[in-house]
Amino acid sequence: MEWWSQPFDPRWWGPLLATFLVSATLTWLGIRYAHRRNLIDQPGQRRSHSLPTPRGGGIGIVVAALAVYLFETLLLPSEAAPDLLACACAIALVATVGWIDDHGGLAARWRLLAHFAAALLVLIGPEATGVGYFASGNAAGYVRVLALAVVLLSMVWSINLHNFMDGINGLLAVQAIFVFLALAVVAGSAGADADAWHLCALSAAVVAFVPFNFPRARVFMGDVGSATLGLLVGIAVLRQMSLPGVAPLSGIVACSAFVADATCNLLSRMLRGKRWYSAHREHLYQWMARSGMSHTRVVGWYMGWNLFVVVPVLYAMNAASGAESGRSLFSAWPWVAGIYALACALWIFGKRWCLGKVKSQRRHATA
Repeated sequence: MEWWSQPFDPRWWGPLLATFLVSATLTWLGIRYAHRRNLIDQPGQRRSHSLPTPRGGGIGIVVAALAVYLFETLLLPSEAAPDLLACACAIALVATVGWIDDHGGLAARWRLLAHFAAALLVLIGPEATGVGYFASGNAAGYVRVLALAVVLLSMVWSINLHNFMDGINGLLAVQAIFVFLALAVVAGSAGADADAWHLCALSAAVVAFVPFNFPRARVFMGDVGSATLGLLVGIAVLRQMSLPGVAPLSGIVACSAFVADATCNLLSRMLRGKRWYSAHREHLYQWMARSGMSHTRVVGWYMGWNLFVVVPVLYAMNAASGAESGRSLFSAWPWVAGIYALACALWIFGKRWCLGKVKSQRRHATA
């Protein structure tokens, strides 16, 4: 991985620092705005915090991310501008819907409609976002339609699952930083310096938010931040699929902690006949917090999965000796199937352990 051992071009450090400062400043201003407008999340049965906390601090991440995209339209070749502007419009749309929802609620159907519209904007340039990897120009028409439908639904799912997973201090922010940096290393190792810088800039925007949210939360990200981060992660995963010399499913592996938790929880609720779309506290990270773990410890467990399972798998998938063979889905799927099978097994074990812990605490409390 030669890129990781090389320093950034000095000219890149200025924009990275500016991205960090924009995000930090607007997050701080967002806290003051939330207090003034009484945008406060109160503790409740379905929440994992015990103190009233302002929401909407993710606006700093949103504005910084938009600045990154607009900066790149000036920096990169003109042929990249349409895709960058389409993504910027999608980000603005998702963020606007989230901002409105943070200010008083928005019907689920309108949020979902906006999410589909944003995903369609991203897919304006399918070859640039990775759809073309699954449906090349000589593929049958129905194959291309099927590929577009799968990617569209996956993008909408990414927006919403990251929103669902934003329930305790620091978890979403730290996970997003990991995904962006992991994919930045993979992209940089393949010589895609512009993509690597882009992902590092997005990571800088999220890093600036962390001190306001972790380990003690002075502000929550809100839907404006969590849904937008879901879109940004989805775009990053799709873009990575089109990079030469990169195992195409690297992004899906990098996101495995959140995808497995959200998907297993959704399937579990559907199989038990519960309203899968209603608010709840049944994600594994929520059960871990309910069992008595601190938010810091829960985040540590998720990052342990990323560092000790995801990183080695990403390295193996993208090893220099197998970079070209890694472009084949047949060589990539065993890695994905293996890591998700392990994630699902750990989810089931973890959920049962937490349930037993919670029941034990209730028995001791009533004794």
